[in-house]
Amino acid sequence: MNLREDAQAVLTAWGAPDSAQEALRTSYLEHLEAHPDAMWRTCLPGHLTASSAIVSADGTRVALVLHRVHRMWLQTGGHCEMADTSLVGAALREAGEESGISDITMLAEPVRLDRHPVPCGGGSHHLDVQFAAVAPNDAVLVRDPDESADLAWFPVEELPEPTDDSVRDLVRAAVDAVRAHGPVHP
Repeated sequence: MNLREDAQAVLTAWGAPDSAQEALRTSYLEHLEAHPDAMWRTCLPGHLTASSAIVSADGTRVALVLHRVHRMWLQTGGHCEMADTSLVGAALREAGEESGISDITMLAEPVRLDRHPVPCGGGSHHLDVQFAAVAPNDAVLVRDPDESADLAWFPVEELPEPTDDSVRDLVRAAVDAVRAHGPVHP
């Protein structure tokens, strides 16, 4: 199964939590059907991306990156690469690259979807598939200066500014998923 087929399978199987998320799920599947290159940044109407909120195993903290260009605190994630074979694998790769944590465990199912405009190719959209990632409670963040302007742990109830509703919604969904999943030992 290639990455596009994996994305179609993941989105087909995913049970959206509400009607707005269901509308996004349907639009992502239609986009995948209409654009053979939907997984790559060269797809200028928009392309799928994979991201995750990295939550501590006890569900009390979240690791966020200060985006170098947008100067906002965001989750880890980004564009899919040719070597990626699954959306969850792309989200895991991005989480490790951006946080420096090597022993992250991903929850297998997405927790939400988010479509947002980006400057890629002169103006496009990211169709982001968002996951929950779990890090050991004692995980140490190691910032790569090529990846972000800053990197830090924050209490899940006290997210830094500037951030946006998308990040707040993702953190809430990821924390709920981690807590519902029970103890995770990466």
